[in-house]
Amino acid sequence: MRRPGVIFGMLYDAYQAQSDFLAPLRALAGMTKAMLDDTQFGPAANYFLKGIAAGAEIASRAQLAHERPGYEIDDTVVEGRTVPVTEEIALDTPFGNLLHFRKETNQPQPRVLIVAPMAGHFATLLRPTARTMLADHDVYITDWKSARDVPLADGRFGVDDYIDTLIKFLDKIGPGTHVVAVCQPCAALLATVAVMAETGHRASPRSMTLMAGPVDTSVNPTEVNKLANKYPLEWFEKNLITTVPSRYAGAGRRVYPGFLQISAFMSMNLPRHWRAHVDLYGHLLRGEEQKANANKKFYDEYLAVSDLPAEFYLETVQKVFQEYHLPRGVFRYRGNPVSPAAIRKTALLTVEGEKDDICSVGQTVAAHDLTPGIKPFRKKHYVQAGVGHYGVFSGTRWATQIYPVVRNAIMASE
Repeated sequence: MRRPGVIFGMLYDAYQAQSDFLAPLRALAGMTKAMLDDTQFGPAANYFLKGIAAGAEIASRAQLAHERPGYEIDDTVVEGRTVPVTEEIALDTPFGNLLHFRKETNQPQPRVLIVAPMAGHFATLLRPTARTMLADHDVYITDWKSARDVPLADGRFGVDDYIDTLIKFLDKIGPGTHVVAVCQPCAALLATVAVMAETGHRASPRSMTLMAGPVDTSVNPTEVNKLANKYPLEWFEKNLITTVPSRYAGAGRRVYPGFLQISAFMSMNLPRHWRAHVDLYGHLLRGEEQKANANKKFYDEYLAVSDLPAEFYLETVQKVFQEYHLPRGVFRYRGNPVSPAAIRKTALLTVEGEKDDICSVGQTVAAHDLTPGIKPFRKKHYVQAGVGHYGVFSGTRWATQIYPVVRNAIMASE
């Protein structure tokens, strides 16, 4: 019997064929926009041509990107002084790098590992998180690679392998590190810290911050949670897992492709995305460059997609969203039971957004009940009023209201 991944491998080929077919049309749209911009009779002089140029620009941008965008963090301010920031790969592993934002300063600061989601986007989605934290911390991030670009010879990558990688990263940074997980990895990080506590690992983190993450998805389930429970795991494998085409380094690898993930996300909020592009057309038509650039910058990031290893995706659906392994006390790592109750020396902060429709209120704070070994005075929970999912880790309220809570929790654990 042929594996579902082989049967449905044509899905990726079909997507690639469509993308290749539309490439000349996007190129033509880009040329049209450039031509109108460069002519003296162009958008600056003629409202009709402005409309054509705006439409052409939107058409030329109608595509997904599969390469990681840049972090674009060149400097930060430390105690009133602007210092340069450079990216360094502290540790290279097949499925992800430990990336260090090294600052040109001798000022000692708490070391923080930001654990980014492996969920269809690149870690650059957390650019605002890293940028804000850099002023007061020595920041590292899990810079996950797209499975499309990982050779088949590098083997499988499931939840156990994810935990192994986080332990390697923390061991590389060293004892006394603080960890901040955003969204999807919160459950895996909680399990990782539990494993390290149970084994007495030298690099067990000093504090752990879980932000808008699915620790217990049986609490106040969202539409995302309901979808995960609507079908058996076999349905997800049959319908969402495909194989990487031969033109890429990861040829033959089974993946949950990023183009399916982003399609699902956009379909959940289609009217909002439609309005955003209508607004972009208006900004371009009226010459509102600042507003147009902000819109384009968001979608440049949002439409940069990353493929997930099939094993990691399916195991996450099963363990986190369908069977609730952590809250039920049946989570296992390398065949051994994992008990968050073993965590005693790591402080805990959980953060949720009042209007989060991806990870609802109650799902992250559940970590407190699972960690009775942490003294009550070393635990804190914070709910930010008025923000949705992305507002928890980006935007004004993240920078001015949530981040001070995170910073103070880290300082209190130093």
